[in-house]
Amino acid sequence: MRSTQYLISAIACVSCGVVSAAETASQPSVDAGVAITAATIATVSTSAPIAADVAPETPRACPDGMILVEGDFCPDVEQKCLEWMDPPGRYQFFRCKRYEKLGDAACKSKARKHERFCIDEKERTEPDSDVPLNHQSWTSAKKLCEENGARLCLTREWVFACEGEEMRPYPYGWDRDSSICNADIDHGLGHVGRLVDHRTPASAHPQCTSAFGAHDMAGNVDEWTTIEGAPVGSREVMHGSWWMPGRNACRSYQGGHGAFYQGTESGARCCADPKEP
Repeated sequence: MRSTQYLISAIACVSCGVVSAAETASQPSVDAGVAITAATIATVSTSAPIAADVAPETPRACPDGMILVEGDFCPDVEQKCLEWMDPPGRYQFFRCKRYEKLGDAACKSKARKHERFCIDEKERTEPDSDVPLNHQSWTSAKKLCEENGARLCLTREWVFACEGEEMRPYPYGWDRDSSICNADIDHGLGHVGRLVDHRTPASAHPQCTSAFGAHDMAGNVDEWTTIEGAPVGSREVMHGSWWMPGRNACRSYQGGHGAFYQGTESGARCCADPKEP
């Protein structure tokens, strides 16, 4: 399976300065009639406070709740499935149990593109809760992000935050493990329009993280992104799949719903431009 994403120009890296401060200890005063020995002077001098160089706290590049993603992204990646999970039929090549580790050979692009952006550490959640929001359309997710000083993630940003520089098929690696993320639930699903809600807090699956530290990029809720440069109607896609048995791979996505679709399984995650030094 090969998937081509859109390219981005390089953004400069953060560099930090160090500020120094030093104070000089004052010499003791000499009162009349009091003898000051050499030992006394030495004791006073060495006990006087001397301020060491103090480095200021490095300012965060990303807003609270977001993590910095920076590295070299491969737009065109080959992923080779060694073992499929499902029996012959319509979904025979739907879920991969084990991918081959191709290393750098997985990148089929002539060059990688440097990426630097901020992304939500977790899916956007319900107020005062760790449970992800749902019933989000592409339109409402976009508005939600912008109202909070962020933006909806571009597809290539979401993919890179999920797979990392190693180009992992799943955020946690190459072998599918249904116990790691809120995925592959095949009971109590209901039907279209009346899905049973199986959302879980991000804290319920601490191992379901990407190399960059983003939680639940496989399973839990589908997350809207925008394919850069694609026309309206085909640019609005969802990534990560949800709790039902789905592909759940970083490069796979769900399209065709349109900008106004909102379901029990559809959620949101935001991106933002990092602060420059």
